[in-house]
Amino acid sequence: MTDSNAFTFLMLPPQTALTRQWAKRLSDTVPGMKLILAEDVETAAAAIPTADAAFGTLPSELLGKAKRLRWLQAPQAAPPAGYYYPELVAHPLTVTNFREIYNDHISAHILAFVLAFARGLHVYIPQQLRHIWAKPPEDEGVVPLPGSTALIVGLGGIGAETARLLGAFGVRVLAVDARRTDKPEHVAELHPAEALDSLLPRADFVILTVPHTPATEGFFNRTKFRLMKPSAFFINIGRGMTTKLDDLVAALNAGEIAGAGLDVYEQEPLPAEHPLWGMPNVLLTPHMAGYGPHLNERRFQIIQDNCRAFAEGRPLRNVVDKATWF
Repeated sequence: MTDSNAFTFLMLPPQTALTRQWAKRLSDTVPGMKLILAEDVETAAAAIPTADAAFGTLPSELLGKAKRLRWLQAPQAAPPAGYYYPELVAHPLTVTNFREIYNDHISAHILAFVLAFARGLHVYIPQQLRHIWAKPPEDEGVVPLPGSTALIVGLGGIGAETARLLGAFGVRVLAVDARRTDKPEHVAELHPAEALDSLLPRADFVILTVPHTPATEGFFNRTKFRLMKPSAFFINIGRGMTTKLDDLVAALNAGEIAGAGLDVYEQEPLPAEHPLWGMPNVLLTPHMAGYGPHLNERRFQIIQDNCRAFAEGRPLRNVVDKATWF
């Protein structure tokens, strides 16, 4: 690497034992990079004018001091609302994120919801806790997966991996996506996002994997639930702010859908008094669908790959459309 490849990489506060470890590893493995580990805002403010790249959350007051900043690595796959503020969106710097690291874990979580509903575990687990032996008629309480249809809303890495797993069980997969136009092997039909309403009546499982963006905030509401089959199940593992929980409760109470599996919520933690907790046709997990081994190593690998690519003038991984937040 020549001097022309050298750049300054600022790791923004706050720091943890993990980010300090990452800083040492990056310094050891990315030749020519000057790394500044800012433990406080004052250090970050002093370093930002000469930084070429940064990792973390960049407040507007620091962005205003940046003179050379061309790349910002976001600290999450989908940072919370407010990360992409107007000045950052308008700035010419490139933002990258940590998407794709959860594909295997979250798709397995989705399959757990699908299989639980298909085989009636949402009924039998509560019965087990109450020591009740009760069986339905043989032709009730089961969703036969071969011949059933799933609609995946958001066909990114998680959605595509979910489609592959569903295909192994004989499920026909439909999908909508705001950007993607190439249809993966295990997807029967891929449509633009505008086609969602026309596809909802066809699905036995509706699976949301979309991020929280200005376009998706609260978009899954009572109107959408009323388009679903009364026998269909709703699953959300994307972001809680995409779905109106009051509308979901109303749809469940009215029998407009058969049940719901949720890992994300409009308000987290979900309040203990929320009616979803007591609904017999609802499965809830506490925003942990992405949990699994190797996540921090996957995060580091993206930072390391992008530092090397930035130094060499190559394309970066996981570039974000700042205006749409993903």
